[in-house]
Amino acid sequence: MSLSTIRLPDIGPPADIPDVLQDRLRRLVPARPCPWSDMPPTPPGLRRAAVLVPIVPAAEPFVLLTRRSALLRHHPGQVSFPGGRADPEDEDAVATALREAQEEIGLDPATVEVLGRLPEQQASSRHLITPIVGLLSPLARWRAEEAEVAAIFGLELSRLLEPPGSSERSVRRVTTGPRAGSWYWPHDEHDIWGATASILVSLSRHLRQT
Repeated sequence: MSLSTIRLPDIGPPADIPDVLQDRLRRLVPARPCPWSDMPPTPPGLRRAAVLVPIVPAAEPFVLLTRRSALLRHHPGQVSFPGGRADPEDEDAVATALREAQEEIGLDPATVEVLGRLPEQQASSRHLITPIVGLLSPLARWRAEEAEVAAIFGLELSRLLEPPGSSERSVRRVTTGPRAGSWYWPHDEHDIWGATASILVSLSRHLRQT
């Protein structure tokens, strides 16, 4: 994998996340126990999925994001969190999110401290996504699985704390025409919109709570 595919903030030495942010992160809704089998039935036509929202405790803490390979059949080139559809052997959303993160970016589940979950998000792919927020250990390492991930990059937590931090606009896709009301999150290099941007909005709101 070429290092040119990595776009991260200056990681620097491992650092503690400020106490006020740690306190807010630890006030997330617990992710367990909440097995898939105990979850309410999904609306017709929707399938359950989970993503990992990885927070890196760097000198400037940031959220880890990926850009999907342009060769993928579904949603090529879009920005996403590591994650995907629940498999029958996955006990819960945490298991799904950690398994997918290991498959997509080589993240060892043992280096992730699960902090909780954010509200479910419905994606245009007809998936009902459970976002699982995890704090990565200073020992955590990641690498792009080239068949699925074209780039790994970071969005500083400080940018999530700057209200409004996001904007709402119409996103036009040539194949489907205008898509009004979709969340869009500004970024210097990547176009972040849809369910991924909606999850960032949810995390931003949670972190700005007093």
